[in-house]
Amino acid sequence: MQPERFTLASGSRADALALATEVRALALAPSELAAEVSEILADVLERGDDAVVELGRRFDSPEAPEQLRVPAEWLERALAQLDPAVREGLDVAIANVTRVCEAQVAGSADVELPQGQRVLLRELPVRRAGAYVPGGRAAYPSSAVMCCVPARVAGVEQVAVATPPGHDGRPSQVVLAACALCGVDEVYLMGGAQAIAALAFGTKSVEQVDVIVGPGSYYVQEAKRQVVGVVGIDAIAGPSELVVVADAEADALLAALDLAAQSEHGSESLLALLSPSPTLLDAVQAELETLADGYETVSDAAVALVEVPDLDAAVELVNALAPEHLELACAGAELLSERVRAAGCIFVGAGGGGTAFGDYAAGSNHVLPTGRAARFASQLGPARFSRTQALVSLPERATRSLARHVSSVARAEGFPVHARSAEAREGPASDETYFAEEE
Repeated sequence: MQPERFTLASGSRADALALATEVRALALAPSELAAEVSEILADVLERGDDAVVELGRRFDSPEAPEQLRVPAEWLERALAQLDPAVREGLDVAIANVTRVCEAQVAGSADVELPQGQRVLLRELPVRRAGAYVPGGRAAYPSSAVMCCVPARVAGVEQVAVATPPGHDGRPSQVVLAACALCGVDEVYLMGGAQAIAALAFGTKSVEQVDVIVGPGSYYVQEAKRQVVGVVGIDAIAGPSELVVVADAEADALLAALDLAAQSEHGSESLLALLSPSPTLLDAVQAELETLADGYETVSDAAVALVEVPDLDAAVELVNALAPEHLELACAGAELLSERVRAAGCIFVGAGGGGTAFGDYAAGSNHVLPTGRAARFASQLGPARFSRTQALVSLPERATRSLARHVSSVARAEGFPVHARSAEAREGPASDETYFAEEE
């Protein structure tokens, strides 16, 4: 350890931010880290297991095995041979973490634990949020609504919007009006990756934000990806996606309209119709061709028309695709929806519900996970603008009760000072005893 001294000049936010930058500079990652990690990721993507084994032998151990998965019997043997004190410590840790997690799931924020400690979970909104509202060729007041309303509901202090100018260099009046209606504090006329950079890092004119949300071009999304860690983001929101599951009784025109509507977002949109009815597939194809001829806004996006054996098979394909939007235009849609594990938003109703309603006024958010991210990500909501902070109260009786469990697990991990930190709460111990144990 190399202690360094600093002095905070005042209690002002500016002085605190300046000193925080200096202090964090003590622990900056190596400058070449990003490029090296990019090479590793690309190598694994290209060569799979072979790359993982080779890199493991380079960085982890020359004896790293070729078989990556640990056999189940190894786990059983390790548990049977575990030191009883370490086992007891892990059991206590598992039990306490489980209690707190179960309380979170149940909506409780205050947990009393057996050893006497208390964990209070409190939700705190971020101070500043940045919302990117696409523009340029078109205006998207709906995106201002979808990004800014959840931030306001979450209790964010300051909401800043970045939106690109039109060809005349002026902002969209309808976007500005939407920002005013949503109570936006600041609007900046800037777009693309440069807007994301300004929000993430701060400039002379733009104060840094804590979270950036909103849809946008590939440049915008890549910029969001690269500033993760400097700020939080909602997700990498790529081109629009819609999968429609329909049976023979579905309305071919409504299905075609919904697919064509999503193609208005651009030719990169992922569009698919899954049906066990060849007749319906033919009818929708004909309607799509008519719509493409009749509307200039309908892009030349590819549409996958997939004949499936039955609706059960369609659901399996949906879960594999994990689309942004899913429409269920079929009999038993409500029951079928319960088996969908991966979709950003599911529309159930007459004719499949209509994704356009979700894009504007149904009440759900149209900022949704794309690119199969629906397997793990959610729609934008107030939770994205807040974080859970744990306040842990440890009275003396709790530290005395937990100390031996903390100590046993810490020593098993090879962290003797962690152990000593816990043991010091049990009562005084001489340095001679401590160092004798570690020799």
